[in-house]
Amino acid sequence: MYIEIIIVFFLIIFIVLYRRKTGEKLYKYVSDSVSNIYNKYAPYSFKMVREKTKELGQEYTPKQYAIQVAIFGIGAAIISYLYFYSIIISIIYAFIAIAFIPYLAYLRCNKVYSEFIFEQIQVYSTNVIMEFNTTQSFVKALEGVRDSGVLENPILSDVNEMISIAYNSSEIDEAINYFNSKYDYYIIKNMHQLFLQITKEGSKDSGEALEGMMMDIDMLVENVYRDRIDRQTFHKQFVTFGIALYFLIALVQYMLGNGSYLALISKWYVQLMLHAILAINSYFLITGEKYYNEDVGAE
Repeated sequence: MYIEIIIVFFLIIFIVLYRRKTGEKLYKYVSDSVSNIYNKYAPYSFKMVREKTKELGQEYTPKQYAIQVAIFGIGAAIISYLYFYSIIISIIYAFIAIAFIPYLAYLRCNKVYSEFIFEQIQVYSTNVIMEFNTTQSFVKALEGVRDSGVLENPILSDVNEMISIAYNSSEIDEAINYFNSKYDYYIIKNMHQLFLQITKEGSKDSGEALEGMMMDIDMLVENVYRDRIDRQTFHKQFVTFGIALYFLIALVQYMLGNGSYLALISKWYVQLMLHAILAINSYFLITGEKYYNEDVGAE
């Protein structure tokens, strides 16, 4: 009976806050407060990542975040109630679950950003090689790619910086080192090393070498997109399995009987073990989410 009361309570709160004018004002106040705290304390690098996620149209809307809060809160309350049959503990777990939403948003934004950067690196590499085949000059190739409109920031601004460094130093070494230090992709380093060799030493077979480099880029892109598909498949199975683990307690209660289970959880060390099970399973899920969202497109 208590579990139905919890569900109804959360649903009523969500509906009232979402539908009513006063609820909208309250939501706006809370949202603005959180945004102000975020803008004050979030690292600059992540602010840039989040802005790019918004620019790409992949940031969650307030409605999507509100739905996520409701799902996490109600889900955590139901699961913890099955373990402890305590409304107070269920409410605490609901707030703990909701507190992880910003971290999950951080992981998701990083995933979107890393996918975007990899696609831009692919565009940069392919177009510089094609431009170089025409101009036979690395700096002119960079200028051609910059002016073609295929690049976006931050890659575009970094290419501009490379061009500026190259003209100021009359060498391409510093420009290449600058870009390599910002984007740790082996295909970038190999390509730049090839351009450096061609520029400084000359090469009669540069066309063949660059064609081989294009094939390496195509192979890398194919491997990365295959890895994304594999990750998505793994992620669905992983989340399903992780959530199923929470509900194994229902099987334990079925085997013991409800009365025996209630007597068992009255002991402090049993409750401690149950808290540990929830913590370990939650850590298992969060670690999997981190793996799924990080280093997308990295090598």
